[in-house]
Order: sequence, then C-alpha cells, then structure tokens
Amino acid sequence: MTRFHTILIASAGALALSACASKEPKELPPEPLPPVTDTGMPDYGDDTAGVAQLGTQEHFVAGVSGQNVIYFDTDRYNIDSADAAALQTQARYLGMYPSITVTVEGHADERGTRDYNLALGERRANAAKNYLVGLGISAARIRTVSYGKERPVALGSNEAAWAQNRRAVTVVVN
Repeated sequence: MTRFHTILIASAGALALSACASKEPKELPPEPLPPVTDTGMPDYGDDTAGVAQLGTQEHFVAGVSGQNVIYFDTDRYNIDSADAAALQTQARYLGMYPSITVTVEGHADERGTRDYNLALGERRANAAKNYLVGLGISAARIRTVSYGKERPVALGSNEAAWAQNRRAVTVVVN
C-alpha cells in the first residue's frame, strides 16, 4: 500500500506542476516604438536603438524609416507624391541634425547609352536635391553625383530590375 500511495502522490504532483506550465502566446506583441519628438520623427537620441551612431548611414536610414531611396519612371526625373513624402522625411531628419551633409546619387537602368544615363542620373540627383533645398535644407549640405547605369542594385533585363535601378539614393557623407 505504501508504494501505491507514493506513486499516487508523485502522479498528483506531476499533474499539478504540468497545469502550472506557462504556454506560449499564439502571437507575440509588436516591438515597442521609439518615442517621437515634436517634429514627428522617431527620437533615437545619439544612439539609434543601441546600434547606429549619429552621423552614420545606418542612423540616417533608421531616422528616415528606410526612405533614403526614391524611384523614377522610365526616362523621367520628376518628383511624384511618393518621392515627395520620402524627401520630406529626409528633410525633417536633416533639419534635426544640421551638422550632417549628404550626397544624392543619381542612377539609371541599363537601357540607353552611357552618356545618356549619366545625364539622366544627374537630373534625378538634382531633382531630389532641389526638392530638399526647397524644403529649407541648405544647398551647401547636399552634393550630387551621377552613376548612370554603372551601379545597378538589381541585375536583369526586365521591368522589375529596371524599376529598382531608376533611383536617387541619399547617402550620409562622413
């Protein structure tokens, strides 16, 4: 009988402990957002989430929520509404950090001659720069460069690749 009671008590204890085991939630809550400054930008302070230091490309990309690239239609360099929103975000960031200077890189897809694409990349970079200057950022803080079709981000001879390569990229200058 003693052995029976020992097994019974051990079983009851194991059952009680298994009932207390915590279960994983079906869905985890989202990561908390950083506090927002009065400019509406995330407040990363001097250290973006413990990773990126102020004045680095990583800090800039985090500060503009990844909107450091704008895209263009074929043979165009006009700023559309999506581009304007991204450039406004960049201007708010640059307004918060007046010591940061940037280069706007103009790019084109593989179609067209080298000279044509260099000129188109320059027009794209200048369009982005002029928009930022129009939003109050000093022209002395913005340099432009055209790479034409020389630095594609997507390889391939199709519309999907070409669309990714028709761009202007804002890069922090150290």
